Amino acid sequence: MIALERFTEKDFDRFISWIDNERFMYQFAGPAFNFPITHEQLNKYITVNNRIIYKVLDTKSNKVIGHAEINKIDLLNKNARLSRILIAKKNNRNKGFGKMLIKKLLEIGFEEINLHRIDLGVFDFNKSAIKCYESCGFKNEGLLRDTFIIDHEYHSVYNMSILKQEWENFKK
Repeated sequence: MIALERFTEKDFDRFISWIDNERFMYQFAGPAFNFPITHEQLNKYITVNNRIIYKVLDTKSNKVIGHAEINKIDLLNKNARLSRILIAKKNNRNKGFGKMLIKKLLEIGFEEINLHRIDLGVFDFNKSAIKCYESCGFKNEGLLRDTFIIDHEYHSVYNMSILKQEWENFKK
């Protein structure tokens, strides 16, 4: 099981230690940060009003294992975007934590915030993340071709989304 708690300044050093190279930072965060990530960048990051940032805890070990956010929260149109989803250590991946995290974020978005639509972007090469999102009910809306340059190569991003009614049917 996992639990989500608010990401605060106390979490900065651990977060920075996870992001050990520019490629990994970009895959995880897109252009949100410059490598290496600094406390100054994170102080700005946590002050944006329309996002809720979480640290992810493994309730069995009571250790922080990841990071996630609900971003671009638009209460008028009842939509938001999941961003910066991360299970930090390789030894915690492929254990179901990612799927639990996405389900928890969808529950918060649809049941607590009362959103109608939640979307996300995922690099086309991140096959395990795409599989995880699809297993949680996300639908592929399309490919944004050659959107980002990483290591002097263009990479494309899929936009995926789920609607509240789809979530209601999916969670049954």
